[in-house]
Amino acid sequence: MSTLGNSTNIFWHECPVGKLERQKLLNQQGCVVWITGLSGSGKSTLACSLGRELHSRRKLSYVLDGDNLRHGLNKNLGFTAEDRTENIRRVGEVAKLFADAGIICIASLISPYRKDRDGCRALLPDANFIEVFMNIPLEVCEERDSKGLYKLARAGKIKGFTGIDDPYEPPLNCEIEIRQKDGVCPTPGEMTGQVVSYLEEKGFLQVEGSIPH
Repeated sequence: MSTLGNSTNIFWHECPVGKLERQKLLNQQGCVVWITGLSGSGKSTLACSLGRELHSRRKLSYVLDGDNLRHGLNKNLGFTAEDRTENIRRVGEVAKLFADAGIICIASLISPYRKDRDGCRALLPDANFIEVFMNIPLEVCEERDSKGLYKLARAGKIKGFTGIDDPYEPPLNCEIEIRQKDGVCPTPGEMTGQVVSYLEEKGFLQVEGSIPH
């Protein structure tokens, strides 16, 4: 009998070194910092700045950038609603593995649909999924338009572009919200400080009984 395409004859294998041991080795707690928002809202800027700050603190992190992943892991996916869902599902599963390794995984994706982000949250203990909403107005993102995508979307040359002719569903209960203050966007340092403060407060940057460096 052929079992091609079947995933029923598989078994989970436990290893002697678990998440707790890995976290003690790294002196940090694995988690997923999921940065969501419109194109041009500053997701990649925050992700890179956060990665640099954590590195300077001797904390191990890894950035999963939506555009970068479409060059490899998700290069066979387009931008239909179905493909977007599969794109986010794959990234969520990879992010879960990074968190299990004890790493602070920084996922930076538009991830426009609430149900898809919630699906990724459900893969982890709720406290280990930190949703960061880049609440930057569409007009600001469109003014930046560093990739020229809004201009193409407005001209009808890109279909299904989030914020123009495809919806963005903002989080309802995100852990962190990045927004303008008095009409001014926060600097990369200010955004990073907001996230790092949260990670410190929740104890992700240390583990009791960790192995000293």
